Amino acid sequence: MTLTAPPAPAVPRAVPPARPGAARRAWRTVSPYAYLAPFFTLFAAFGLFPLLYTAFVSLYRVELQAPGDMEWRGLGNYTALLGDEYFWTSLRNTFTIGVLSTVPQLVMALGLAHLLNYRMRGRTFLRTAVLLPYATSVAAATLVFAQLFGRDFGLINYALGLVGVDPVDWQNGTVASQIAVSTVVVWRWTGYNALIYLAGMQSIPDELYEAAAMDGASRWRQFFHVTLPGLRPTILFTVIVSTIGATQLFGEPLLLEGSVSGGISHQYQTLGLYMYEQGWGFFHLGRAAAIAWVMFLLIVVLVGLNALIARRRSRKEAGR
Repeated sequence: MTLTAPPAPAVPRAVPPARPGAARRAWRTVSPYAYLAPFFTLFAAFGLFPLLYTAFVSLYRVELQAPGDMEWRGLGNYTALLGDEYFWTSLRNTFTIGVLSTVPQLVMALGLAHLLNYRMRGRTFLRTAVLLPYATSVAAATLVFAQLFGRDFGLINYALGLVGVDPVDWQNGTVASQIAVSTVVVWRWTGYNALIYLAGMQSIPDELYEAAAMDGASRWRQFFHVTLPGLRPTILFTVIVSTIGATQLFGEPLLLEGSVSGGISHQYQTLGLYMYEQGWGFFHLGRAAAIAWVMFLLIVVLVGLNALIARRRSRKEAGR
């Protein structure tokens, strides 16, 4: 009798994974675009279409009383703007008010963010408090500041009188009215930009500050040589956003005195007020559309200049 070994069990073959069908492969390709489709649909309906239609209307003479009667003018609305002295006044006012509001605003925001970045008591409350002006309605804030800048009974003139300064006509003087409008803008947006700078400061590695402190750098040198270079992209972002906001400034100058003309001599009328006056004051919708496109092109040029300056500066520093 002979003994035989039992047969070895059969090794199961590895089953290759089933390949997805054509429908599933197609869905994997199309699904990212399907998820993005709602955004692009809303953008096309409420962003792209109004932009293109405004460009179309700017080439016609269109009156608010009869928007269906359109008369071809070509570039006539744009050439009429170039010959209107109030257009150049509003353009100059937009630039000066933008500088008076943007530069102090960003400098103060940078200082506030630097202070809020330190470990101190109540910093969570302070970080929330600096955002309260941004949460305040522009109408409420401007009406309060209009009372503060009142000529006869305003608190600002009362404080100036205590130090021997004569009352200032904040609403009728050219420089004074622009300072008043800029003050409202600075008060509303400084805290917002401060929190943006604070977020950028917290993303800077602590090792850089420790290395600078070991090299004997003071707090000021650390701020200029570590904090500011680390905040360069954030600063560029706030400059671009503030530039766009200054070009579109509307609510603050409108509510300071309640006039779309920007004062008796148009001394603080911005491009936004000028566009509103032409479209809804004089009923010239075609000219208002042309002003809107001039504002759009101005924003594109200013943003492009900011980006170009920042890129050249980055290349110079990288080449050192």
